[in-house]
Amino acid sequence: MSWERLTVGPVQENTYVLWNKKKEGIIFDPGSEGKKIISLIEKRGVKPLAILLTHAHFDHIGAVDEVRENWGIPVYIHKKEEDWLGDTSKNGSAHFMQRIVAKDADHLITEEGELKIGSFTFKVFETPGHSPGSVSYYAEEEEVVFSGDALFSGSIGRTDLYGGNHELLLKSIHDKLLHLPEETLVLSGHGPETSIGAEMDSNPFLSGF
Repeated sequence: MSWERLTVGPVQENTYVLWNKKKEGIIFDPGSEGKKIISLIEKRGVKPLAILLTHAHFDHIGAVDEVRENWGIPVYIHKKEEDWLGDTSKNGSAHFMQRIVAKDADHLITEEGELKIGSFTFKVFETPGHSPGSVSYYAEEEEVVFSGDALFSGSIGRTDLYGGNHELLLKSIHDKLLHLPEETLVLSGHGPETSIGAEMDSNPFLSGF
Protein backbone atom coordinates (compact mmCIF):
# COMPACT_ATOMS: atom_id res chain seq x y z
CA MET A 1 0.00 0.00 0.00
CA SER A 2 1.03 3.59 -0.62
CA TRP A 3 -0.40 6.84 0.71
CA GLU A 4 0.02 10.53 0.12
CA ARG A 5 -1.03 13.63 2.03
CA LEU A 6 -2.28 16.83 0.42
CA THR A 7 -2.59 19.88 2.64
CA VAL A 8 -5.41 22.04 1.34
CA GLY A 9 -7.48 25.12 2.11
CA PRO A 10 -7.03 28.11 4.39
CA VAL A 11 -6.88 26.06 7.59
CA GLN A 12 -4.35 23.58 6.16
CA GLU A 13 -6.49 20.46 6.30
CA ASN A 14 -4.94 17.12 5.40
CA THR A 15 -6.57 15.11 2.63
CA TYR A 16 -5.18 11.60 2.19
CA VAL A 17 -5.13 9.13 -0.68
CA LEU A 18 -4.39 5.47 0.03
CA TRP A 19 -3.85 3.04 -2.82
CA ASN A 20 -2.90 -0.57 -3.44
CA LYS A 21 -0.71 -2.31 -6.01
CA LYS A 22 -3.61 -2.41 -8.47
CA LYS A 23 -3.79 1.39 -8.20
CA GLU A 24 -7.23 1.27 -6.59
CA GLY A 25 -7.60 4.00 -4.01
CA ILE A 26 -9.53 5.47 -1.10
CA ILE A 27 -9.79 9.22 -0.52
CA PHE A 28 -10.04 10.54 3.04
CA ASP A 29 -11.55 13.95 3.82
CA PRO A 30 -11.30 15.94 0.57
CA GLY A 31 -11.50 19.26 2.35
CA SER A 32 -10.84 21.88 -0.31
CA GLU A 33 -9.09 22.55 -3.62
CA GLY A 34 -10.82 19.77 -5.52
CA LYS A 35 -8.84 20.33 -8.70
CA LYS A 36 -5.58 19.90 -6.78
CA ILE A 37 -6.79 16.63 -5.30
CA ILE A 38 -8.05 15.31 -8.64
CA SER A 39 -4.82 16.31 -10.37
CA LEU A 40 -2.64 14.46 -7.88
CA ILE A 41 -4.75 11.31 -8.05
CA GLU A 42 -4.67 11.32 -11.83
CA LYS A 43 -0.92 11.94 -11.80
CA ARG A 44 -0.44 8.88 -9.61
CA GLY A 45 -2.64 6.81 -11.92
CA VAL A 46 -4.99 5.88 -9.08
CA LYS A 47 -8.61 4.83 -9.58
CA PRO A 48 -10.58 5.90 -6.48
CA LEU A 49 -13.25 3.58 -5.12
CA ALA A 50 -14.75 5.73 -2.36
CA ILE A 51 -14.49 8.78 -0.14
CA LEU A 52 -14.31 8.16 3.62
CA LEU A 53 -15.08 11.08 5.92
CA THR A 54 -13.74 11.13 9.46
CA HIS A 55 -16.30 13.84 10.30
CA ALA A 56 -18.29 16.59 8.63
CA HIS A 57 -16.65 19.85 9.60
CA PHE A 58 -16.45 22.29 6.69
CA ASP A 59 -12.69 22.07 6.28
CA HIS A 60 -13.00 18.31 5.65
CA ILE A 61 -15.92 18.35 3.17
CA GLY A 62 -15.38 21.35 0.92
CA ALA A 63 -14.27 19.32 -2.10
CA VAL A 64 -16.45 16.26 -1.53
CA ASP A 65 -18.90 16.90 -4.36
CA GLU A 66 -16.29 17.92 -6.93
CA VAL A 67 -14.14 14.88 -6.20
CA ARG A 68 -16.94 12.32 -6.01
CA GLU A 69 -18.61 13.57 -9.18
CA ASN A 70 -15.33 13.36 -11.07
CA TRP A 71 -15.25 9.58 -10.58
CA GLY A 72 -18.84 8.79 -9.60
CA ILE A 73 -17.78 7.27 -6.28
CA PRO A 74 -19.71 6.88 -3.01
CA VAL A 75 -19.22 8.88 0.17
CA TYR A 76 -19.25 7.36 3.67
CA ILE A 77 -19.97 9.23 6.91
CA HIS A 78 -21.20 8.40 10.40
CA LYS A 79 -24.97 8.56 10.79
CA LYS A 80 -24.71 11.09 13.62
CA GLU A 81 -23.43 13.66 11.12
CA GLU A 82 -25.44 12.79 8.03
CA ASP A 83 -27.28 16.12 8.15
CA TRP A 84 -24.13 18.14 8.86
CA LEU A 85 -23.08 18.00 5.22
CA GLY A 86 -25.85 20.42 4.32
CA ASP A 87 -26.07 22.38 7.57
CA THR A 88 -23.63 25.30 7.81
CA SER A 89 -24.33 25.81 11.51
CA LYS A 90 -23.43 22.24 12.40
CA ASN A 91 -20.49 21.84 10.01
CA GLY A 92 -19.03 25.10 11.28
CA SER A 93 -18.77 27.05 8.05
CA ALA A 94 -21.37 29.62 9.19
CA HIS A 95 -19.19 30.30 12.23
CA PHE A 96 -16.51 31.51 9.82
CA MET A 97 -18.95 33.48 7.64
CA GLN A 98 -18.87 30.86 4.86
CA ARG A 99 -21.36 28.51 3.26
CA ILE A 100 -19.69 25.18 2.64
CA VAL A 101 -22.00 22.23 2.04
CA ALA A 102 -22.03 18.87 0.31
CA LYS A 103 -24.73 16.57 -1.00
CA ASP A 104 -25.96 13.65 1.09
CA ALA A 105 -23.61 10.77 1.75
CA ASP A 106 -24.23 7.49 -0.05
CA HIS A 107 -23.47 5.24 2.92
CA LEU A 108 -23.98 5.82 6.63
CA ILE A 109 -21.77 4.25 9.26
CA THR A 110 -24.02 3.21 12.13
CA GLU A 111 -21.64 1.30 14.37
CA GLU A 112 -18.07 0.23 14.86
CA GLY A 113 -16.79 -2.75 12.96
CA GLU A 114 -15.16 -3.85 9.75
CA LEU A 115 -15.59 -1.87 6.57
CA LYS A 116 -14.64 -3.50 3.27
CA ILE A 117 -14.34 -1.58 0.02
CA GLY A 118 -12.83 -3.54 -2.83
CA SER A 119 -9.60 -5.06 -1.51
CA PHE A 120 -9.42 -2.56 1.35
CA THR A 121 -10.39 -3.50 4.89
CA PHE A 122 -10.67 -0.96 7.69
CA LYS A 123 -11.62 -1.23 11.33
CA VAL A 124 -13.93 1.68 12.07
CA PHE A 125 -13.65 3.18 15.55
CA GLU A 126 -16.15 5.69 16.86
CA THR A 127 -13.99 8.48 18.33
CA PRO A 128 -16.43 11.26 19.27
CA GLY A 129 -15.52 14.38 21.19
CA HIS A 130 -14.25 16.73 18.51
CA SER A 131 -17.67 16.13 16.97
CA PRO A 132 -20.41 13.60 17.79
CA GLY A 133 -19.90 11.45 14.70
CA SER A 134 -16.13 11.47 14.46
CA VAL A 135 -14.65 8.14 13.40
CA SER A 136 -11.14 6.82 12.85
CA TYR A 137 -10.26 4.31 10.14
CA TYR A 138 -7.62 1.75 11.06
CA ALA A 139 -5.88 -0.23 8.33
CA GLU A 140 -4.33 -3.00 10.41
CA GLU A 141 -2.12 -4.58 7.75
CA GLU A 142 -0.67 -1.20 6.82
CA GLU A 143 -0.31 -0.21 10.50
CA VAL A 144 -1.92 3.17 9.93
CA VAL A 145 -4.93 4.97 11.38
CA PHE A 146 -6.68 7.95 9.81
CA SER A 147 -7.69 9.80 12.97
CA GLY A 148 -9.35 12.91 11.57
CA ASP A 149 -9.32 15.66 14.18
CA ALA A 150 -9.30 13.38 17.22
CA LEU A 151 -5.55 13.05 17.74
CA PHE A 152 -2.72 15.22 16.40
CA SER A 153 1.02 15.27 16.78
CA GLY A 154 1.43 16.78 20.24
CA SER A 155 -2.20 17.82 20.52
CA ILE A 156 -5.85 16.79 20.32
CA GLY A 157 -8.91 18.15 18.51
CA ARG A 158 -10.67 21.30 19.61
CA THR A 159 -13.97 20.82 21.39
CA ASP A 160 -15.44 24.33 21.36
CA LEU A 161 -17.45 23.87 18.17
CA TYR A 162 -21.01 22.52 17.88
CA GLY A 163 -21.34 19.13 19.56
CA GLY A 164 -17.82 19.11 20.98
CA ASN A 165 -17.04 17.43 24.30
CA HIS A 166 -13.54 17.54 25.80
CA GLU A 167 -13.97 14.70 28.29
CA LEU A 168 -15.54 12.47 25.65
CA LEU A 169 -12.66 13.15 23.26
CA LEU A 170 -10.08 12.16 25.86
CA LYS A 171 -12.06 8.99 26.56
CA SER A 172 -12.23 8.19 22.83
CA ILE A 173 -8.48 8.59 22.44
CA HIS A 174 -7.75 6.53 25.53
CA ASP A 175 -10.25 3.73 24.89
CA LYS A 176 -9.81 3.38 21.14
CA LEU A 177 -6.64 4.91 19.70
CA LEU A 178 -4.15 4.31 22.50
CA HIS A 179 -4.99 0.60 22.44
CA LEU A 180 -3.54 0.31 18.95
CA PRO A 181 0.05 -0.96 18.56
CA GLU A 182 2.56 1.75 19.43
CA GLU A 183 4.12 1.58 15.98
CA THR A 184 0.81 2.52 14.34
CA LEU A 185 1.21 5.58 12.14
CA VAL A 186 -1.33 8.31 12.92
CA LEU A 187 -2.44 10.35 9.92
CA SER A 188 -4.27 13.34 11.36
CA GLY A 189 -6.59 15.93 9.89
CA HIS A 190 -4.02 18.68 10.44
CA GLY A 191 -0.28 18.74 10.94
CA PRO A 192 2.41 16.08 10.44
CA GLU A 193 2.08 12.36 10.86
CA THR A 194 2.96 10.84 14.22
CA SER A 195 2.66 7.45 15.92
CA ILE A 196 0.63 6.04 18.77
CA GLY A 197 3.82 5.42 20.75
CA ALA A 198 5.09 8.96 20.26
CA GLU A 199 1.80 10.43 21.48
CA MET A 200 1.69 8.13 24.48
CA ASP A 201 5.19 9.29 25.41
CA SER A 202 5.01 13.03 24.78
CA ASN A 203 1.53 14.38 24.08
CA PRO A 204 0.83 16.79 26.98
CA PHE A 205 -2.93 16.30 26.69
CA LEU A 206 -2.54 12.58 27.34
CA SER A 207 -0.11 12.74 30.25
CA GLY A 208 -2.71 11.48 32.70
CA PHE A 209 -3.31 8.22 30.85
